[in-house]
Amino acid sequence: MTTSKKTLRTCEKGHKFYKSSDCPTCPTCEQERKPESGFLSLLSAPARRALENKGITTLEDLAIYSEKEILQFHGMGQASLPKLRAALEEKGLSFRN
Repeated sequence: MTTSKKTLRTCEKGHKFYKSSDCPTCPTCEQERKPESGFLSLLSAPARRALENKGITTLEDLAIYSEKEILQFHGMGQASLPKLRAALEEKGLSFRN
């Protein structure tokens, strides 16, 4: 079994963190920008960024897409779909068929 070598990095805001991947995202900054409420607050950081990168910030925006299309977004996984479905249903919305 090989272990990944983690490198010390510093983000633009000065936070220091270790990463073993090429991902430039600072965990501290990501936690600071996580919404406190709304459907985006239910998601993991990669899933939230996947939606935000596509301009999806409201449930009405989300309802324009099918589940299959959402799963195509980089960072989005199966585990997020039940949370998204439930949030849509609370507003009387659903994914496009």
